[in-house]
Amino acid sequence: MAQQEADQVVEQGERRFGEFVAVRRHGYVAELVLDRPKAMNAVSTDMARSIAGACDALAADRDVRVVVLTSTHERAFCVGADLKERNSFSDAELVRQRPLARSAYTGVLELPMPTVAAVHGFALGGGFELALSCDLIVADRSAVVGLPEVSVGVIPGGGGTQLLPRRVGAARAAELIFSARRLEAAEARELGLVDELVEAGQDRAEALALAARIAANSPVGLRAAKRALRLGHGLDLRAGLEVEDAAWRSVAFSGDRAEGVAAFNEKRKPEWPGE
Repeated sequence: MAQQEADQVVEQGERRFGEFVAVRRHGYVAELVLDRPKAMNAVSTDMARSIAGACDALAADRDVRVVVLTSTHERAFCVGADLKERNSFSDAELVRQRPLARSAYTGVLELPMPTVAAVHGFALGGGFELALSCDLIVADRSAVVGLPEVSVGVIPGGGGTQLLPRRVGAARAAELIFSARRLEAAEARELGLVDELVEAGQDRAEALALAARIAANSPVGLRAAKRALRLGHGLDLRAGLEVEDAAWRSVAFSGDRAEGVAAFNEKRKPEWPGE
């Protein structure tokens, strides 16, 4: 079913961002592709810059309703930071590189539309942090995930110490980060590190099918719902409800709301104006 839905999505070409990142359009769904197969998508400075650039372009594109983060490597989603490159840095070079590295993770995290990661094979360190930066994670049974940074003398620095506890709770996140252990797909699903577990080789098709279902809904509503979810998380209930009310007010008088109500009453599919 997922493959059929994915196949029905219209391909609209590819745009490259540097050597290692591409964006492919499938109707209202954009596929953000990690494409550094010779290094298992290890995130170098150039690749981080390209991810950030692609995210800037996607954030500004009002026709994009959902973004799916995928990999071209058969055995890896992303193995994290390029440690060979890091090993060549002086302390001063590492300091200068830090904002560029952060821009890749925050670029994905701050995309205004819903995001889905399609994970297979290794998703470790910064690779798993890229997935955690998405709203939903679809993983296949080959996936191996984890945040092993303390085993090489650093910490998860792409959002892992903040995003993982929001998924699995503080104590579970502490155990996983302190132990630096890797989790296979079944345990990752059981503990909530991923949201959907699919058969090997089906992560991309399932993620694109899920994205297509999401993209059928109001783009104004989707962005407002994401904003409310993100801004309201961690607030007390009263403050969270104020965040929700502000998001509701931003859509209540929109063209999408008018079209959605009209389409419901006329028993037809809505044609969202996206405003």
